Amino acid sequence: MSFAKIYTRGLLGLHAPLIEVEVHLSQGLPSLTIVGLAEAAVRESKDRVRSAIINSGFQFPTKRLTINLAPADLPKDGSRLDLAIALGILIASGQLPENAAEHLEFIGELALDGHLRPTTGTLSIAIACQQAQHQLVLPTQNAQEASQLPDFQVFAAKHLKDVCDHLNQIAPLPQFDAVEPAASASYKFDLADVKGQLRPRRALEIAAAGGHSILFRGPPGTGKTLLASRLSSILPPLNMQENLEVASIYSIASAKHEFGHRPFRAPHHTASAIALVGGGSNPKPGEITLAHLGVLFLDELPEFDRKVLEVLRQPLESREIIISRASRQITYPANFQLIAAMNPCPCGYAFNQDSRCQCSPDTIKRYQNRISGPLLDRIDLHIDVPPLQAHELQDAQPAESSVLVRERVLKAYEQQMQRQQMANTSLSPKQLEQFAVLDSAAKNMLNMAQQRLNLSARAYHRVIRVARTIADIAQEEQIQTTHLSEALSYRGQMS
Repeated sequence: MSFAKIYTRGLLGLHAPLIEVEVHLSQGLPSLTIVGLAEAAVRESKDRVRSAIINSGFQFPTKRLTINLAPADLPKDGSRLDLAIALGILIASGQLPENAAEHLEFIGELALDGHLRPTTGTLSIAIACQQAQHQLVLPTQNAQEASQLPDFQVFAAKHLKDVCDHLNQIAPLPQFDAVEPAASASYKFDLADVKGQLRPRRALEIAAAGGHSILFRGPPGTGKTLLASRLSSILPPLNMQENLEVASIYSIASAKHEFGHRPFRAPHHTASAIALVGGGSNPKPGEITLAHLGVLFLDELPEFDRKVLEVLRQPLESREIIISRASRQITYPANFQLIAAMNPCPCGYAFNQDSRCQCSPDTIKRYQNRISGPLLDRIDLHIDVPPLQAHELQDAQPAESSVLVRERVLKAYEQQMQRQQMANTSLSPKQLEQFAVLDSAAKNMLNMAQQRLNLSARAYHRVIRVARTIADIAQEEQIQTTHLSEALSYRGQMS
């Protein structure tokens, strides 16, 4: 046989489109040509594949070789196609059985001696492979990652010779079954570590229950970062589909992530716009995508470049980021929960007329104006975190733990799932009319508040969403004026 077809996968954002590797041997001077919009790493595979085949004990054909990567209009990048190309050559040259690779897909980079090296995006590829009802052969180093997928078996190989022995039915490759997820996630931090700060703790609980964004404002050392770092310990757990979605993102980004945990990302204030939203010539996910279904914590918010912060405005509304390049357009999910912290002024002490602050009113105004009004308008809860008194720090009575708070959060979250199948923060204005009905007293209160606080239409709806969450925590079906009053108290203007 002088023709072979092998299946593998590419990567396009979180998607893994099927790639057919077609290999044709013909008479002529020995050569190897790769066509099909292959980028540099794929074009270089011809040298890796040649050495790997020879060093695995096979013959590299001395004929004219043409390798087509279909579909031809899909850009192919990375070294994950090496294994499929090598097997296609061996089948086309008659060194492997003609139908040996039926219903199989192959990914893996080849070393010159034939060993398989790991690749990125394994989980996205495994999900697509499962949907196509194919089996997957991959490097041993990637097998544990792919085995996170339920009801899916993968074949793990260390060497090209191992894969060939499997296809020749000489020595079958070991199979990796799906691993059972941990029964419950363990958390590094606990809310019991936070002394006092009852109002910020309450706001954190509301944010966790409804998925709301929150801004902590106060002088240095009052516990803003401490509070933010404890949010993950009270959030509802991810379901299996959400876990796989998060794991796929980290697989593409080649970043570490503990399966079963919500992401917590805290980029430094020197981060660029591309680092935050993603990009590059071959677009990679940024911090807002790595924080998908988790927490994005921006400490020292005014210290971020204003242009960097402005790129958050659209993802906070659409829950996704679209990165456009001349050759492709990639859409990454960005359904993150924004937690921000800031000082009231450059020195940090312009809080309740603290005498230590030497900043002028103009300096304070310029500092606070680094955060635009449209961005502040998109943050649901604005909370002051005041300094603690000595007796609060010395209080030996333990604060409420994350376990107790998480129980209330889960009850409120489950109530939202039963009622509307989504968190309150995701409710559209139309859905609010159905699931967050206000009585006449609540409507009157909201009308007066809108005039007094100059609430925008966006802020108006965000107040109702927060009130809906407060009612859920109280296990109330109807939003009452007390719930709405508390929600309005979190929209105070910055001073």
